[in-house]
Amino acid sequence: MNTISKLMRPASVAVIGASADATKTSGRPVAYLRKHGFDGAIYPVNPRYESIDGLTCYPDVASLPHAPDVGIVLLGAERAHVAVRDLASRGTSAAIVLASGYAEIGEEGARRQAQLIEAAGSMRLLGPNTIGLVNLTDRITLSASGALETDAFTVGGIGVVSQSGGILGSLLSRAAARGIGLSKLVSTSNEADLDMADFVDYLVDDDSTSVIALYMEGLRQPEQFRRAALRAAAAGKPVVVFKIGRSESGARSAVSHTGALAGSDRMYDALFSQVGVIRAQTFSDLLDLPHALATRRKLSGRRVAILTSTGGAGTLVTDSLGMAGFETPPPDEATAAKLRALQTGDHAVLDRNPIDVTLAGLQPALLRGAIGTLLDSKAYDAVVVIVGSSGLAMPDLMAGAIRDSLPGSDKPVMAFVSPHAPEITSLLNEQGVPAFPSPESVTSALAAMWQHEKYMQRDVGLVERHPGAEVHVSDLPDGSLDEAQAKTLFARFGVTAVRERVVTNASEAESAARELGNKVVLKLLSNTITHKSDVGGVAVGVAAENIGTRLNRMRDDVETATGVSAEAFLVQEMVTGGTELILGLHRDPLGTALLLGMGGVTAELFKDTTMRLLSSEAPLSRDDALGMIRELKTWPLLDGYRGRPRADIDALVSAIVAFSLMAVRLGGRIVEAEINPIFVLPAGQGVRAADGVVVLASEAHDD
Repeated sequence: MNTISKLMRPASVAVIGASADATKTSGRPVAYLRKHGFDGAIYPVNPRYESIDGLTCYPDVASLPHAPDVGIVLLGAERAHVAVRDLASRGTSAAIVLASGYAEIGEEGARRQAQLIEAAGSMRLLGPNTIGLVNLTDRITLSASGALETDAFTVGGIGVVSQSGGILGSLLSRAAARGIGLSKLVSTSNEADLDMADFVDYLVDDDSTSVIALYMEGLRQPEQFRRAALRAAAAGKPVVVFKIGRSESGARSAVSHTGALAGSDRMYDALFSQVGVIRAQTFSDLLDLPHALATRRKLSGRRVAILTSTGGAGTLVTDSLGMAGFETPPPDEATAAKLRALQTGDHAVLDRNPIDVTLAGLQPALLRGAIGTLLDSKAYDAVVVIVGSSGLAMPDLMAGAIRDSLPGSDKPVMAFVSPHAPEITSLLNEQGVPAFPSPESVTSALAAMWQHEKYMQRDVGLVERHPGAEVHVSDLPDGSLDEAQAKTLFARFGVTAVRERVVTNASEAESAARELGNKVVLKLLSNTITHKSDVGGVAVGVAAENIGTRLNRMRDDVETATGVSAEAFLVQEMVTGGTELILGLHRDPLGTALLLGMGGVTAELFKDTTMRLLSSEAPLSRDDALGMIRELKTWPLLDGYRGRPRADIDALVSAIVAFSLMAVRLGGRIVEAEINPIFVLPAGQGVRAADGVVVLASEAHDD
């Protein structure tokens, strides 16, 4: 048994600083262990007591009869490290430190946390600033959460990991009230040692857990989380995360557009999508979505049958499903005939969707028959049963009718309880029928099941190493490259630039313009001024005979705007007939991401972008690159929208892969990189990088 397994299923628990007063926080862990049926050894430790709740109380850790598997430390932050050191010296596998006052409060707390880690040595730590953990499967409560005052909990297949102790208690009490079954709950909080990824990894191998729910504030070890999430995907275990901090108010705008377009929360979205994690959009989703997924039923399409005993509620569900892209078609003729055969009169409306049995009353045979028929029908992929006010008098009838219909099909079946009837919702949930108090929750649950099916149909595994990654980069300077240098770097990896010439005066500019075409683009060339158009450093469609005059005016405009003397310029060919995109790289504590979107000066205005986090070992695959292109709202413009020439998609895919290869090859040296715009020409004509930004760190700063 490994350390985390011992933490989750200890045979013995020491409670350091235990109190005989069960109303105090320090008195709760012993009381809860006994109340909820822990059958292992409990060792209270406190020199002020000889016994607590009939258990021998020991004066210190050294006095314990043997090393406990787990120690719960209830001492304050000033003394907790002493208990941790004592437990480690006895050979305890793991300690849970509940005290706050560590890294979450600043520098002094960080010093205490470092002291705590040092005291633990090789012993594992949960916390500090944690509420502990609850193993409902095995009736083990290593926690002081007041939510454990509840007498009984529904045991089920949802494992919960929360970076907030208070949220853990909230989820535990909400699940208990709604009859939703949980398996394990862990509060990781400060994560001085064990973190969210460790427990995701544990739950992947836990036979009693079928879905993993996460309350996430941020990731301290993104790569470990990526590996754990990929293991969960490979095992077919859905992971649902509610990630807080979605506001972009603090997003940094970097020297390129990409930094502003990426944003830290979008980085999390990219990570979740790539590793098969479902993101909950509301806090209530954090229970609702795992609850639906824990049924392990398969949603193979988007056609939903709605069986209702209240017409208005049927319309609510239909509308909500329609807004999310689900279909609610009427029954096909074969299904309609079977439904009509079920009724003895003309009261029910069984040949349209919603299938309305309002006037037929609650007839058990009709309900069972209708649900069974809809589950058997090839016209539907899921069934939603609406429980109306008429179900309040006989809750067991509706619950029983739905429950009895489940064994014959693996299609999702869920209920919308229209009146406020928590007892009916709880009864249905306890009987394995996901029941929700709002139509929007039904829709979100089905959407999560559909998303999980899509994830299972694609390869979310690790990419293979790229065989052709050797490109000469040892001669590259540090800092910001000028545009010509940036595009030369892109070209090394296979991204073609527009034809251009570096010039320093009017005569050279006129000669270059006559070589490149009658109308050209004139630009300032600088490694310090990135957004050239903002300071008068770009002129488009300049004729060769006018370019000398235009260059001198640009020199004056730039110096007036910036105080910087313009020493060099670029003369570029004019590219026409292409679609402008932006291709950029963004570095973040979470990782390095590639961004693709609508380009040009409107990139930040329209924000039509998509992202992928890069592996440190290999570039994007061609399939990944093509997937990014097709995710853009402007994809139809590339695909021949309304008679436009179809763009060179194959060349764009190659450019994206090449750009990602550059990122992998340069590793930590590349701070920022962007091509904006990259022109995608008609099929067969390739792509052209028309502008470029690259910022490089020294080798000494490589990650």
